[in-house]
Amino acid sequence: MRIPTLIIAAAMIIAIPAQAKPAFVKKAQDAGFPEVKNCTACHVGTPKKGGDMTERGKFLIKMKAEKKATEVDPAWLKGYKGK
Repeated sequence: MRIPTLIIAAAMIIAIPAQAKPAFVKKAQDAGFPEVKNCTACHVGTPKKGGDMTERGKFLIKMKAEKKATEVDPAWLKGYKGK
């Protein structure tokens, strides 16, 4: 009984970093971007690590690299000049 429980717990822990962050939608809206209604504002299709990104998403990834940040900050969208 312990082994299946451990396997399920390990799977949940591993899956957590791969999840999209719905809180980013709220942060983007709070930063003045009401057009960001869901994850597809930055992701093409279902958000997944290494998945396709829209131009907005590519901008955020570029900013993350430039700022050497550990996580994307939706407030950076203030510098985004695309649609």
